[in-house]
Amino acid sequence: MSSSFEVDPHPGRPRVLFVGSAHSSHTHAWIDLLNGADFNVRLFTVPDGGCPPADWLVPTYLTGPSVPAELDASLRQTLFPTPEENRRALLRRALVHPLRAAHALASKTRTVGPRASTGTLAAGEPQAPHIPNLRPRAESAEEWLASVLRSWRPHIVHTLGLDPSGYFYLRVIKQMGRTRRGAWVLQLRGGSDLALARFDPEKSPVIAEAFRECDQVLTDNRQNFTYVCELGGRPDQLAPINPVPGTGGVDVEALRRSWRGSTSSRRMILWPKSYECPWSKALPVLEAIRTAWPAIQPCEIAALTMPPEVEMWLRSLPQEIQRAFQVFQGIPRPRVLELLAGSRVMLAPSLVDGVPNSLYEAMALGAFPVVSPLETIADVVRDEANVLFARNLYPDEIASALVRAMNDDALVERAAENNLALVATIANRALIAPQVIRFYAALAEGSNQPHEGQAP
Repeated sequence: MSSSFEVDPHPGRPRVLFVGSAHSSHTHAWIDLLNGADFNVRLFTVPDGGCPPADWLVPTYLTGPSVPAELDASLRQTLFPTPEENRRALLRRALVHPLRAAHALASKTRTVGPRASTGTLAAGEPQAPHIPNLRPRAESAEEWLASVLRSWRPHIVHTLGLDPSGYFYLRVIKQMGRTRRGAWVLQLRGGSDLALARFDPEKSPVIAEAFRECDQVLTDNRQNFTYVCELGGRPDQLAPINPVPGTGGVDVEALRRSWRGSTSSRRMILWPKSYECPWSKALPVLEAIRTAWPAIQPCEIAALTMPPEVEMWLRSLPQEIQRAFQVFQGIPRPRVLELLAGSRVMLAPSLVDGVPNSLYEAMALGAFPVVSPLETIADVVRDEANVLFARNLYPDEIASALVRAMNDDALVERAAENNLALVATIANRALIAPQVIRFYAALAEGSNQPHEGQAP
């Protein structure tokens, strides 16, 4: 264990522990809002939460059994032994092995001295050094988090999403009982955390329990205000900075500088939700593209995170449409932004959503959004002024919106101007970061955790 991991860079100042996925760019973007603030910040990863990039400088607890090699011990602690620790253990065992062999050879020539039938050394014989088996730091990720809460005593614990982070943390605090743990900020992820789960007879009581236990709820849309209160949350638990983008917003000025030509000069369609799940459907979009193709060609279509079952249907389309597709898997966020900067249309119909971060990014990059008229989205943008609405299950609606967006230059240019002004007001990272910092500072001040030098 590196001592520098345990040393707070800002002694006596608030300690904020985030719980969430370490490989998510949304996690990095939100926590990076605190860059420059005099807070002591760490991330505890949920099981299967991966590992952050090596150049991300937030101290992180990694819970997965697959541990990357050459981790910086001043920035990463691991539940399971690291490859370097395992190699050192193997080397020690290799050094011990010849000594054991020498003892065994000597025992064959010795004529006196008892030896146990198991082959162990007789009393008085020199013992080889004991090499213990390398074990995890705790029996489970939950037990390790409980230990971190007791030792580091964060003023604020912020769970990034209800499923799985909020559920994971709820299990831990129930096991800990009344142990002091600081204020809990529960951040909801778009619409997926509540829109359908609130109807589930098994999940809804757990969600209600999480709302009873937490201190503040963050969400990116106003519709969740209603759901939170319906599930037992109180209006005073809704954080004053709501609604706030799940990534903390976008760097509007930097994205505006990265535009690749005017919107009307571009011929790419970016389709970020090219997958099948309960919250969005890909097959109606493929059918819409097939229908609209004669009126939207020539163009390129960039599909992000398309699974094999959707790609099978893509291969059923005419060859000229297939050749227009670029299919990506696991694409880094900077590459997504680069593609958006050259896209005419951001195509994202959905069944359930909050205010998608891809919408804010498209608005800042001049890509014209085609999205579904969900309450969460219609609360923020207007049809034709900012977007074109098309329901996810209606290929004809999507096709009609695509044809117009790919051919009406005046529409997309007018919307690009409107959207740039709107996103600078509602999702500007430069404005949101100071609000978030003030929010944490006030919450830490009222936390039940003492600052350094105060009596617990």
